[in-house]
Amino acid sequence: MCGIVGLFLKKTELRPRLGDMLTDMLVTMTDRGPDSAGIAIYGDEVDGLKITVQSDTPAEDFATLEAEFGGAGRTVRVVDTHAVLTVPRAEAADVAARLEARGLRIMGAGASMEIFKEVGRPEEVAARFGIRAMGGSHGIGHTRMATESAVTTLGAHPFSTGDDQCLVHNGSLSNHNQMRRKLAGKGVFTRTENDTEVGAAYISSRIAEGATLGEALEGTLRDLDGFFTFVTGTRTGFGVVRDPIACKPAVMAETEDYVAFASEYRAFADLPGIGAARVWEPEPATVYFWER
Repeated sequence: MCGIVGLFLKKTELRPRLGDMLTDMLVTMTDRGPDSAGIAIYGDEVDGLKITVQSDTPAEDFATLEAEFGGAGRTVRVVDTHAVLTVPRAEAADVAARLEARGLRIMGAGASMEIFKEVGRPEEVAARFGIRAMGGSHGIGHTRMATESAVTTLGAHPFSTGDDQCLVHNGSLSNHNQMRRKLAGKGVFTRTENDTEVGAAYISSRIAEGATLGEALEGTLRDLDGFFTFVTGTRTGFGVVRDPIACKPAVMAETEDYVAFASEYRAFADLPGIGAARVWEPEPATVYFWER
């Protein structure tokens, strides 16, 4: 079943409240799938790349991160079971390989994006990572009811397969294994069995090939089979697309200050100015996206 939320802020003054607003929205969706949850926050950009990693044994695994990866042009910030390493872009591939060699799981990387996800209810996950205190321009979140893979941190959403790009998904893809092989032939590989990661990889590969966010989302309607609602984030954008059948619930709201997405309207209840918002159900097979 799963619950999705997304928030794209047009008003700069609201950015310090992004994490708080997004957390309230996600917690409201808890009963759509309480086994795991995650949020991607697009915050302040760095001159380099932020790599978010996760460990099941952070006390042990993160103890030497600062000594090994800190220094000139690098920072290490530990956040519960996750750590965010900021490194020069030219060194990012080497650092990522070394982190994975140590058994750390890379959640995502980007100039502005940080991803935090874990097993547990949304309220608990958000509290562990201090999401309410995080600011930014936009973010997406997901609370999961596992139906196609195990309840694990790696199975939780959002999924990221490209710099500053991530995806949350409600539904099921029927051709994800076929698409996984096609992507592998292009040198794009996934780490989990989750079909959502294939959707993320498809979108990021299209963008890497030069497609716009809108064009990448339009491609999902042609190349991905099944029923799905996708909400995706990029460094500058936020997009939504539903399959042609559109059997999964979805609603959007827009004011002069923000654009919001949720699986149910009740997630909007505490948003400022929601009473005056334009509220609608996104049309099937129609791409919606906003960029700053």
